[in-house]
Amino acid sequence: MFSMAGTATPTPRTAAWRQARRAWRLLYSDSQRCTAEADAALANARRRGDVGAEGWARLARGFNLIWYATPDEAMHELNRATAAFAATGDRAGELLAEVGLARSVWRRGDYRASLQRVLRLRDEGLQRLRDDEQGMLLNTIAGCYSELGESQQAFAYMFQAMQALRAARSQGFDVVLYCNLAHELIQLGDYHQALSYVEQGLQRCRRLNNPRLLSVLAINLVICLTSLQRPAEALPSVHQLLQLPADGSGRGPANAHYETMALAALRAGDLALGERLLALAGEALDRHTVPDERITLQVATAELLLARGRCRDALAALQPSAAALCAGRVEGVSLRVHCHFLHALAAVHERLGDAPGALAALRLWQQRYVERGRMASEARYQAAALQTELLRLQAQLALAEAGRRRTERAHAELEAANEQLERKVVEVQTLQQALQQQATRDFLTGLFNRRHLDEVLPGMLRQAQREGQPLAVAIIDLDHFKSVNDVFGHAAGDRLLSNFGRMLAAHSRRSDVACRYGGEEFCLLLPRTSVAAARRKCQQLLKLWAQGAAADAPPAMPPLSFSAGVADSLVAPGTPQQLLQAADAALLRAKRAGRKRVLGHEAARAAA
Repeated sequence: MFSMAGTATPTPRTAAWRQARRAWRLLYSDSQRCTAEADAALANARRRGDVGAEGWARLARGFNLIWYATPDEAMHELNRATAAFAATGDRAGELLAEVGLARSVWRRGDYRASLQRVLRLRDEGLQRLRDDEQGMLLNTIAGCYSELGESQQAFAYMFQAMQALRAARSQGFDVVLYCNLAHELIQLGDYHQALSYVEQGLQRCRRLNNPRLLSVLAINLVICLTSLQRPAEALPSVHQLLQLPADGSGRGPANAHYETMALAALRAGDLALGERLLALAGEALDRHTVPDERITLQVATAELLLARGRCRDALAALQPSAAALCAGRVEGVSLRVHCHFLHALAAVHERLGDAPGALAALRLWQQRYVERGRMASEARYQAAALQTELLRLQAQLALAEAGRRRTERAHAELEAANEQLERKVVEVQTLQQALQQQATRDFLTGLFNRRHLDEVLPGMLRQAQREGQPLAVAIIDLDHFKSVNDVFGHAAGDRLLSNFGRMLAAHSRRSDVACRYGGEEFCLLLPRTSVAAARRKCQQLLKLWAQGAAADAPPAMPPLSFSAGVADSLVAPGTPQQLLQAADAALLRAKRAGRKRVLGHEAARAAA
């Protein structure tokens, strides 16, 4: 018989043990049933002196207490679980209890101590634990790094946890990873991708009975929409959160995030709701409140005071943290919240007429913003580096096992280790492909990006020159796109860009390359196509766009069109840059001629 972690244990499989294990498996999929089953299993185990069952029952209870009680209460239960596992020789259970204890230390705000505690478990945990439980270990390490502001490490460990999950039959832990990946992407400023993870998590969460997970996903949704300048869209989630009770049957008393909801309400213009949420945030403030929440509460308070014209009071609300945050990085305060604070400080100084103070805060905000962008860039490659490190660890474990055992059983175990190593190699290759996809694709339209265009255009041009065939380039600019954003909002603009990208992809040949050139500009590379044929192609796309966009546009939106310039490598010979410039010059002439038209390079030259 094997445990959930896949390691043999001497514990007899009694009815109480099976009930306790069932409770543990329900930890994420049905939090209320998990608690009920664990309580019943514990009572049964204590009545019968079943120490093994007691360990798993207390483990399930302890993990629930991390969110629904104080850190001290959770640690008390988890320490008793550790003692039970030690008495029965269940090392996998001991490791999981240690993970829970590290999370409790994290809840106390001692992130470095939590990280040191859980890192000691990593090597053994990756050998003994599997699937969801291995993911829980990796995810806890990631959470510690996240709270310490080391987003690239946090992202890497969470990505590895997601990879480990793919081979598992998840019991709801995948929703935790969707949630935490979204959180880390929010910290890095990638709100669109974070929103995608949140939406996937919410869809999966509908099949679970875990209000706590639902509430954390909803908070991430509120943060994403507020950061994307869409706070009004976040208000339904705010009201949904307020309807969840703050106890073991709902979102839990820990991390209620009233201050985050208040910020969304204030920016949506609902000052009354914002003020009520700020009052709730003040009541929930205690010694376990994490730094990010304290700073966000100050920012939201300042925004409310500014909205009511109380500029001096707004400055006073920010003063408790101003000196430390202006001096540099503060442990436990994410760069996202740090940037929010500095931006709010600049706004207050500006309203007070203190131009030097506002400028100083904005300069600091710019420094933190640049640092955040650097961290986002580093995180993508850190994920691949960590995968390689973990593969080396698996190989070392396999070699040590082969050297220690020469029996038939050892050969079978070595075979299993090699199969696991092969799976990890496939996972690394998959990750590398995913990273390459992120580097060359535009997330909004699904088309290739400017970087990919710069990479493939020289090769396509050389091939066209060798074959004596034309390579056409078309540059397309959506007409009056800025007015769409200004009048109807960025969400409408994003939807139009996404629709246009889908249209280009649907009406392109397999040999064509469709790219988002930048902003509302797009570029098509058309092999074996003359400038005249490319112009006809773009005119056909112009008709399709006018029809399709009109069907999806808001009623008040004016007719949509685009302008395009085309050139090919025979009428505009030279370098790739010269070919692009020829198409761009034709586009400029099309716009000057009144837009909603397609001009070729020869037409532009003749007019000149």
